[in-house]
Amino acid sequence: MSVVVSSTTDTTARALLGTIAVKGKAPKTGYERTSMFGTAWLDADRNGCDTRNDILARDLTDVAKAGNCRVVSGNLLSPFTASPIAFVRGQDTSALVQIDHVVSLSNAWQTGAQQLTQAQRISLANDPINLLAVDGRSNAQKGDGDTATWLPSNKAFRCGYVARQISVKATYGLWVTPAEHDAMTRVLHACPDEPALTSPFAPEPAPAPEPAPAPETYYENCTAVRVAGAAPIHRGQPGYSTRLDRDGDGVACDS
Repeated sequence: MSVVVSSTTDTTARALLGTIAVKGKAPKTGYERTSMFGTAWLDADRNGCDTRNDILARDLTDVAKAGNCRVVSGNLLSPFTASPIAFVRGQDTSALVQIDHVVSLSNAWQTGAQQLTQAQRISLANDPINLLAVDGRSNAQKGDGDTATWLPSNKAFRCGYVARQISVKATYGLWVTPAEHDAMTRVLHACPDEPALTSPFAPEPAPAPEPAPAPETYYENCTAVRVAGAAPIHRGQPGYSTRLDRDGDGVACDS
């Protein structure tokens, strides 16, 4: 069974959108799919199956496999068009069903992914909330478009589609452009309670830093101890030293 699952949260997509930075796209300079986001498709979740077969197994019905992973046939109701497609693996047929990056990797690169680590970019490229099995024609039409430039022809899916884009961008700290933000807001106006999504691929929060050790208390002499208002100092207390305890009774600077 595939472990690539996504689930809804108590946060609405509209509320989550309000937490995402809005600014212009960065240059596409330096973008290269394999070197920046890893080879397609990896077994990123280490369940023994590559990501493409994981998503086919998740999104298709009547799935037939060769072995534990390789999906050889199934049926897809493309979320982008609401049209059925019979998937049959083969040189001339596999491309009829493609795996779409809901937030395209090119768009991600231009909206913050340049600042991610290589491991985080590989996670983004294989994250199940950022992946959908769709009809190849729609996927080609979309290209690297964002909400401002492309939406699914299946209007019933637009709220869910935009919620996924917002969830991905929030998860990986990406931003949206002003036009993208406005387009997302318009879509969500019709579905204000559309939930955001979460994923097991979400980056773990950075561990809290260890508290700095308390500085060791040191007094040059008993005059310094008295100036600090710390006299007398008993053995075991901060600043005690046998150097200050001339009579060796365990109490320093007591006279």
